[in-house]
Amino acid sequence: MSLTDITARVHKAEAAAGRTVGETKLIAVSKRQPDERVEAMLAEGHRLFGENQVQEAAGKWPDFRARFDGVEVHLLGPLQTNKARQAMGLFDAIHSLDRPKLAKTLARLAQEIGQCPELFIQVNTGEEPQKAGVMPLEADAFVAECRALDLPVVGLMCIPPVEEEPSLHFALLAKIAERNGLTGLSMGMSGDFERAVALGATHVRVGSAIFGDRAY
Repeated sequence: MSLTDITARVHKAEAAAGRTVGETKLIAVSKRQPDERVEAMLAEGHRLFGENQVQEAAGKWPDFRARFDGVEVHLLGPLQTNKARQAMGLFDAIHSLDRPKLAKTLARLAQEIGQCPELFIQVNTGEEPQKAGVMPLEADAFVAECRALDLPVVGLMCIPPVEEEPSLHFALLAKIAERNGLTGLSMGMSGDFERAVALGATHVRVGSAIFGDRAY
């Protein structure tokens, strides 16, 4: 499916939900995609991309940024504290802030460097033991902790359990964000982004539906 098709579906979902058409940001998830596919998206004019690993992004995006203006790259995958400094220089936003140790590391680096990417707190809405993210009942306290560290938290992110209805998790994430005065909602992927848009997603993360199967 083409980038144009996905964009049209996002716009249709916005219109159906009574939202402003074009306000949802489409993150093209370029992890493990061949450079020629990514370059084709850049040539089409798309400028917002998502990566899961710091190392892969470091080998890919400095060159693309040098050749294409206005590129934004967001980190969607887990961030190890020992990769935090490198991530600060690579990404415009980090969607996987999920623990106090990482928050404190980012805060220290932000003070040292003088800037910080926008941050989304990852919430483990399904309370899955194998998945990263703060538990829903701990989210309010973690938002407050991050704000006390002067971190630029702009929203929340979730990855619903694969076997559950994602809309329930999107609605929960939206409720947590609302009561904490956060406007960013990073939710929805290739199989469910239209439901996420209907429930207020500001960022949807679409990979395989745009690029095709990943290269492993």
